[in-house]
Amino acid sequence: MNLAIVSTHPIQYYAPLFQLLAKEADVNLKVFYTWGESVLHDKFDPDFGKHIEWDIPLLNGYNYHFTKNTSKEPGSHHFKGIVTPNLIAEVQDFAPDAILIYGYAYQGHLKLMRYFRGKIPIWFRGDSTLLDADLGWRKYLKRLYLTWVYSHIDKALYVGTNNRRYFEKFGVPAIKLHFVPHSIDNERFAEDRQKEASQLRERLGISASEILVLFAGKLEEKKNPFLLLNFAKGLGRTDVHFLFVGNGELEQGLKADASTALSIANQIHFLDFQNQSYMPVLYQACDVFCLPSKGPGETWGLAVNEAMAAGKAVIVSDKVGCAVDLIENGENGFIFRSENVDDFTDKFRKLLNKEPLKRMGEQSAEVIKNWSLQKQLAQLKALWR
Repeated sequence: MNLAIVSTHPIQYYAPLFQLLAKEADVNLKVFYTWGESVLHDKFDPDFGKHIEWDIPLLNGYNYHFTKNTSKEPGSHHFKGIVTPNLIAEVQDFAPDAILIYGYAYQGHLKLMRYFRGKIPIWFRGDSTLLDADLGWRKYLKRLYLTWVYSHIDKALYVGTNNRRYFEKFGVPAIKLHFVPHSIDNERFAEDRQKEASQLRERLGISASEILVLFAGKLEEKKNPFLLLNFAKGLGRTDVHFLFVGNGELEQGLKADASTALSIANQIHFLDFQNQSYMPVLYQACDVFCLPSKGPGETWGLAVNEAMAAGKAVIVSDKVGCAVDLIENGENGFIFRSENVDDFTDKFRKLLNKEPLKRMGEQSAEVIKNWSLQKQLAQLKALWR
């Protein structure tokens, strides 16, 4: 089978799957990247506010091609950021038996979907949800538009429960819905990095008996890191530390606010963006991972997969797409109502004990085994066979 995959640019979460697909004897894979080769050189991330260059290989082990992007403002942040006049011909020359497209919200991708509709099976993958409320007349226009968009696909590869509900709302019938779990390279995050994790804790002045809470991601409004910081300031315990890892628009405000909490100044820590090869160390150094997102625009939250693969308890808001699938209250963590300070505080306080945290972390490691790249690959193989 010739399988064409269309994606904007090399992404650390997708490359390991592409590498596995390329090893399958009955699949001839080619990945078409639509941002253009400029993405390899212009690595400025506006959300992090700095240049980012991943330190794990994203282009090894599979066949790929960068198509020409003629957009005046290239990027995946707006519809006209991907304009690909040669893409249809290049995909056609590959003679695919199916085309798997990641994301519709780009001119080049939508044009490809429309052209090949009814000619070559179109498989679509995205992780959108209905967790952000649409208000007024916009919701009706959105429904009409997305129902039209998804009428062009033959299979929707949904990543979890909230994503399935999204596709169902916009007219994708059950016969076209296929579960392909959202996954990361679990083995990389589970690999023993405890020596380095202990060294990090020691460097931060955190003893083995103390609890470390980790937030890792872009310091931006939708992820709501201030909720965690305010909880830290009002907790009133000397044995709990909080580590914020990342950069972004809220960075200076968070640091300034934290600096006013003199009584716990040595319990709140900040690290700049850390690259992929070091992330397992961060997760293994913590006792609990927190993602307090309020949206809009939060989708799955793959950092939760990473923390669980590292064997950690997690607490996330109900605006995080993965929550309903990966977290069972009291078993491997908690789900709290977004922006509800009382609910957040009540559930977080139940976590702050070493013994249940260890048990919950072990349960996380068990749960995430069913959300692996191997499971994702098996579901894809079932589709083409």
